[in-house]
Amino acid sequence: MFGADPTVLLIVLLTAVSAAAVCYGILYSRIENQKKADSRVNRVKQAETDRVKVKAARDRVQEMSKRRKSVQDTLKDLERRQSENSKKRQSLKARLAQAGLSLTPSRFYLFSMLFGLFVMLILFILHAPPLVILGLPFAVMFGLPLWVIGFLIKRRQAKFLDEFPNALDLITRSIRSGLPLNDAVRLVAAEAREPVKAEFRRVVEAQQVGLSMSDACTRMTNHMPLQEVSFFAIVITIQAQAGGNLSEALGNLAKVLRERKKMKAKVKALSMEAKASAVIIGALPFIVMLLVYLTSPQYMMILFTDPRGHLILIGAGLWMSIGIYIMRNMVNFEI
Repeated sequence: MFGADPTVLLIVLLTAVSAAAVCYGILYSRIENQKKADSRVNRVKQAETDRVKVKAARDRVQEMSKRRKSVQDTLKDLERRQSENSKKRQSLKARLAQAGLSLTPSRFYLFSMLFGLFVMLILFILHAPPLVILGLPFAVMFGLPLWVIGFLIKRRQAKFLDEFPNALDLITRSIRSGLPLNDAVRLVAAEAREPVKAEFRRVVEAQQVGLSMSDACTRMTNHMPLQEVSFFAIVITIQAQAGGNLSEALGNLAKVLRERKKMKAKVKALSMEAKASAVIIGALPFIVMLLVYLTSPQYMMILFTDPRGHLILIGAGLWMSIGIYIMRNMVNFEI
């Protein structure tokens, strides 16, 4: 049979292979040209894609560079303002506002003068020496009221720092719930505790007269000159200039402020022993002087009656003041 003849099958197979080889030889150049063309097209497409990617990456780098420069300029401007404010001597009106007092400078001076006259009257009734009657009321008139203002300022700032992280958390939660920043600040001005409530109320009032949020927050440092308030103003200003996730930034700031508070408490606890030692050493000469006066008054009174004793007291007071100043700087740590 035809199908069973191996010679015929071999001839057919060789014919097919020969035909395929001839076709491949004829079409080889066309196939190679097509491959080269496809390869060139792919390279062109890849080059176009790479060019687009490079342009997009370059645009992103330029945008990031512009944002970084904007943030740097903003930080430099804020630092310049803060340095100028720190170099300027604060007026009595600003210190009264920082202490939370509603007094005017004229009333403050009037009350100080009346208090000094009252002290002078008490000393005159007690038949104090003329030098004491003239000197002590003067010191009380100009020294004690200013010291009271400084004490009230520090106490108010301490209360502000205790409540400020909670106010930042309230702003963060309000922003995450969908409220704009202005409404979140108004919420703090209405719901927070004093003195945070009063300071944020000033921010709201500043916005009502036309200031932006960043400028209003920057002005907060005039009434509350603290580093924590400066951090808050910087975060708000950077967000207004360069954008970003404000709720996350304020949440991180609240966490940092709480950590700073813990660190301050830890440093205060560790330095308490040194402060107690400094107080004891500073008070020891006065205690010894009092005990010697109680046991032998004539031995101690020579320091107050003899001119040489006056010089000794002046020198001792000067050296004591220098020692107390040095010990105070040794046990005070800035964080």
